Amino acid sequence: MTLLKKIDSPYDLKKLSLDEMKTLAQEIRDGILNRVNKIGGHCSPNLGIVEATIALHYVFNSPVDKFIFDVSHQCYTHKMLTGRKSGFVGDIIKNISGFFNPNESEHDTFVLGHTSTSLSLASGVAKARDINGDNYNVIALIGDGSLSGGEAFEGLNNAAMLNSNFIVIVNDNEMSISENQGGLYKNLRELRESNGTCQNNFFKTFGYDYHYLEEGNNLEKLIELFSQAKDTTKPVVLHIHTLKGNGYTPAEENKEMFHNTVSGRINGKTPVIPANLPETYGNITTDFILKKREKDKSIVAITAATPGGVSFTKDFRQKMGDAYIDVAISEEHAMGFTSGLAKNGAKPIFAVQSSFVQRTYDQISQDIALNNSPVTVIVYCGGMSGIDMTHLGTFDISMISNIPNIVYLAPTNKEEYLSMLDWSIEQVEHPVFIRVPLGEPVVTGKKDKTNYSNLNKYQVVEKGSEIAIVALGTFFQLGEKVSARLKQAGFNPTLINPKYITGLDEDLLEGLKDNHNLVITLEDGILDGGFGQKIASFYGDSDMKVLNYGGKKEFTDRTKVTDLYERYHLTPELIFEDVMKQQSGKLLYA
Repeated sequence: MTLLKKIDSPYDLKKLSLDEMKTLAQEIRDGILNRVNKIGGHCSPNLGIVEATIALHYVFNSPVDKFIFDVSHQCYTHKMLTGRKSGFVGDIIKNISGFFNPNESEHDTFVLGHTSTSLSLASGVAKARDINGDNYNVIALIGDGSLSGGEAFEGLNNAAMLNSNFIVIVNDNEMSISENQGGLYKNLRELRESNGTCQNNFFKTFGYDYHYLEEGNNLEKLIELFSQAKDTTKPVVLHIHTLKGNGYTPAEENKEMFHNTVSGRINGKTPVIPANLPETYGNITTDFILKKREKDKSIVAITAATPGGVSFTKDFRQKMGDAYIDVAISEEHAMGFTSGLAKNGAKPIFAVQSSFVQRTYDQISQDIALNNSPVTVIVYCGGMSGIDMTHLGTFDISMISNIPNIVYLAPTNKEEYLSMLDWSIEQVEHPVFIRVPLGEPVVTGKKDKTNYSNLNKYQVVEKGSEIAIVALGTFFQLGEKVSARLKQAGFNPTLINPKYITGLDEDLLEGLKDNHNLVITLEDGILDGGFGQKIASFYGDSDMKVLNYGGKKEFTDRTKVTDLYERYHLTPELIFEDVMKQQSGKLLYA
């Protein structure tokens, strides 16, 4: 790391010769692999953009010139060149995020973590520059995968009207997370095959000047291309063809596997996936769908460019054939598409992560709920985690459960989950969302015989008195532990599995008034607008006391889950202490 040690800012980079920058590129790749191997992260997309990022910082003058990258999957080189190499070399300083964050550096313009946003953000920056009478370059970098998102089209359309400096760099590595999907990519392929000269040109139709570079990992040619575009007085697209995973053979050969990888995987060869993987809710889901599909050809499985994130493996996708549809990075479209499928007799199952559900509020409300389309949406990764603030999964309960007509279900174990899936797919009365539990599957060995058409009927698992625990989904097991702790202290608590997020079992809740004085609610999400607050509101000014447990309405950033549980009193002992204070009439935690 001889050269990288000398780089504390882009100013230091500008002192290097071309040959030195080529050597630096290899040292940066070593840093990327070191970080990913130690703590995990986005491997192949970062490897593919090393030379382009070096060229950007060599030609332009950040932070005066504004770089707005899309999604942050390509930010590692940028971070190393802007004073944050400690997050990549040696033992690694872990407080350096894997995403853009202005709190870390003046060279990061926005907090970024979701796709297809750079063009809209950058066009706003450029317009404000023009209004203020300033003069600097605005550079928006976007991958070919992100171009499929609707906001990318909108941003591209709006920015084309700028009569001033606006530079779009399209990093075309022929991949999203998995293979690109959609008609746009036919034109990108035409442009690559014709060296950018084909008559049909998506970008020119918007009015952009256009330049193509086949050798998108060639540092010298990148510097030449960027230098030509610098200080342009009109919008221009620089289309560069790069290799995802460039410089690390296993990532080049298996781009999807190495897109976002776990620690310990950088071992010089592509890891062998064991034949018998442990049971997860992901493979429970795919096994169920495949068996269902064998008997019912109307079953359709859908993802939005994140098949790996929802365990839709290559094997699963191949077995599903045409009944598997990847709509690319377009979650909003996916919701509308799913509604259309359901309304015309298909049985769609859309698998999506909680963080990305946030992009689809209007489509859920208008396209699905308002039309009461009998879709099945499986929500993964809902709950508290130690992930970056850009990918939190704690907001889906309050978001989805407050839309009319939606049935949002929260299974606590494998058997409930399968029963909910089966019911949802076969019923035609409601849009159904299912929140997949976090962690390893809980297996009871007992078939769930719940009639889910009888909406909002909670299950009393243990009948007691004085204290009732209503423990939702993933936190049902926490509820069991709280119940056990209370029993040790001589209480006889009632333990309730609500199963339904979107409705209240008013008869059951009313009945608790007869011999209970305290209700405890547990949910793996934010409290504001959530499940527990609805129960608290139900009891209103009655004598029933309610303790709501969940997360605070805040953006946490790489905070250990155990620390969050301590912060929010989500441990059996802390909850027990609160109950003791409440029972003795003292001020309680809320």
